[in-house]
Amino acid sequence: MADDPNKEPDDELARLLREMLSGNASIDPSQLAGAAGLPSDPASIQALIGQLQNAMRNTDGGINWDLSLEQARTLASEGAHSVTPAERATLDQAFNVAALWLDQVTTVSELTSPPQLIGRAEWARQTMPLWTQLAEPVALSISDALTRVLTEQAPEEMQGMLANAGQIMRSVGGALFAMQLGQVVGQLAKEVVSGGDIGIPLLADGQAALLPQNVAEFGDGLDIPADQVQLYLAVRELAHARLFRHAKWLRLQLITQITAFAKGITIDTDRLEELAEGFDPSNPEELREAMVSGALIPPKTEEQQEALARLETVLALVEGWVDVVTANATRLLPKADAIAEMVRRRRASGGPAESAFATLVGLELRPRRLRDAAAMWQAVTDAVGQEARDDLWSHPDLLPQSSDLDDPSAIVARLTATANGQEPERDAVDQALEDLLRGDTERPTEE
Repeated sequence: MADDPNKEPDDELARLLREMLSGNASIDPSQLAGAAGLPSDPASIQALIGQLQNAMRNTDGGINWDLSLEQARTLASEGAHSVTPAERATLDQAFNVAALWLDQVTTVSELTSPPQLIGRAEWARQTMPLWTQLAEPVALSISDALTRVLTEQAPEEMQGMLANAGQIMRSVGGALFAMQLGQVVGQLAKEVVSGGDIGIPLLADGQAALLPQNVAEFGDGLDIPADQVQLYLAVRELAHARLFRHAKWLRLQLITQITAFAKGITIDTDRLEELAEGFDPSNPEELREAMVSGALIPPKTEEQQEALARLETVLALVEGWVDVVTANATRLLPKADAIAEMVRRRRASGGPAESAFATLVGLELRPRRLRDAAAMWQAVTDAVGQEARDDLWSHPDLLPQSSDLDDPSAIVARLTATANGQEPERDAVDQALEDLLRGDTERPTEE
């Protein structure tokens, strides 16, 4: 039967893709499911086919992030159980004690909304808006680059077909990325113990939350009473949430810095071309691995390295402050040091959170200078007390800099002088600014 001359190239591509997804082409749907990071059981395969077929009908080229939430909640629900009345009672009591202890070691005010006890699927639901915001720039870059490379690498007889099919390819690529994001967040939901566990505030400002099932699993095998683990983690979570409520600018600044970093990422089209040239339809795992491993993201530029250093400093300051405040608040807890060491080891070894950011935005959020930041915050606390320490979070211009992590003596001396009513020593920038404001700078004489 002759080809229909009135058939649009987009329609022909859609037909080919539908054949692939229905199992009438060389790609086995179970292999495609594996490439999307999904189980290969019939139900998962059918769900994948339906999702990708829906993506093909999405002609605006956008990414359907509902797929991410669906995947995340499905994975998070596996093996999950709801909060029992006994867990709720003990953790509510832990939050009450934690709030009292924090009141003694920080001037950062308490929260206005009660802490939450949430399940894994609920954590995925509440945090997904921020995950998608951070991931979207890279998702769009990968989809656009994949479309461009596949078009360039296609045989000449298919150029006409693919030239007008960019939106379809972009939608399918975006759907695969969205499902990968859902897998990452769903796995994270099984690992994190609280809303602030990965450093950045995934929940709304001033909202604290613990995941009771994950808290219990965190304490398994530690040979530490469960109530002490619960109390320590409650203190950390409340300290983290209080800080972001107090420093109202902080959450927006962090998210803006991460998003700006992600938007500056380009995709390694040479690597994509290699994948396209040697792509084996029977082994789509290679493409999936390239997408989720960050292999398509080239080395950071000098500008990105500088932006990363600034971001790491702020993250280290946040985590260091939380560490110091938590240590001071839990000094009466017999096993506090042992629990703190477990938190440090867990954080230092990386894990799902670090892999998630490295995959999604080419950015590892392990605050490498955490110990330096904690030492600086403790030095400031010892020198001028908790009120002067916490006042540094009142405005971004007051926040310690990377140089203060190298040597806290300068900021300690400045804060001590201010506390004693003395004029702090001015550096060259401060003096120049004061001279300018006073009009003491030399002005050119008029002829």
